[in-house]
Amino acid sequence: MSSLESCCASARPKCVKHIQLIMERWANKCAIVTGAASGIGKKITIALLKNKINVLALDVNTEKLSLLNHEWMQLEGSNKLCAMRCNISDEKDLEKAFSFVETEWNSSVDILVNNAGVLELSRIIESDRAAFEKLLNINVLATAMCINRAVRSMRQRNVEGHIFNINSVMGRKIPTVTLSEIDGYNGWNLYPVCKHATITLAQSVKQELTNIKAPIRVTNINPGLVETDIFKQFTNHIMDVLKSMPILKPEDIANAVTYALSLRPEVQISEITIQHRDEVYS
Repeated sequence: MSSLESCCASARPKCVKHIQLIMERWANKCAIVTGAASGIGKKITIALLKNKINVLALDVNTEKLSLLNHEWMQLEGSNKLCAMRCNISDEKDLEKAFSFVETEWNSSVDILVNNAGVLELSRIIESDRAAFEKLLNINVLATAMCINRAVRSMRQRNVEGHIFNINSVMGRKIPTVTLSEIDGYNGWNLYPVCKHATITLAQSVKQELTNIKAPIRVTNINPGLVETDIFKQFTNHIMDVLKSMPILKPEDIANAVTYALSLRPEVQISEITIQHRDEVYS
């Protein structure tokens, strides 16, 4: 073994131990994850639980929430998981969720992961108000409401907090060639618009928090193509195309969340773009 290899080998355990010590400050803290029952949200939920963080998992799919709860029980995890049906675009549902953490768990919401989202495959110029409202309500307005309520919870107890928006590379660049052009799907509707909006939303919130010196970090995570249940609305032909493309796993996004959490409280990662090494995005 060379001297360089020997140095790296001896440093590695110290680095891992350092990260573990930093993550210990989140032990027994509470997180809310939206869209938690499957895909990226599910993997983030499990990753947080494994790091000793209690999680309130929100989703509209009660069957998949039950499966998530069962999976955590099978893992014999010690931290608390509450799987709750919640329509995040409904203000009463949202208040019920945040109040649960504050009253039943007697805690602030220390971590918020805005993961819930909807996709509509159609052209803006051929769409209608109902589609626009659905996309904006879930992808933008509900995200803003979750952030608003989480910050209120964090500030009431004067705790360190971290807010994540699981976004998309479409929030930075609208693809000129899209999968939606296959088999009659002919556009992403307001989806890229919403993702651009939530990036700006996070930047605005971070500026406000900095101005009042609140110890709350805000991170946008912009994944490329990820293998999730959202693809089930595509035709079999598109599914075959997707399977042939370089694609991320949901756990890759969960790893990005835990990485950002593991840094010192003073370290702000505003944005992470994460794609498969071989993905071509244009």
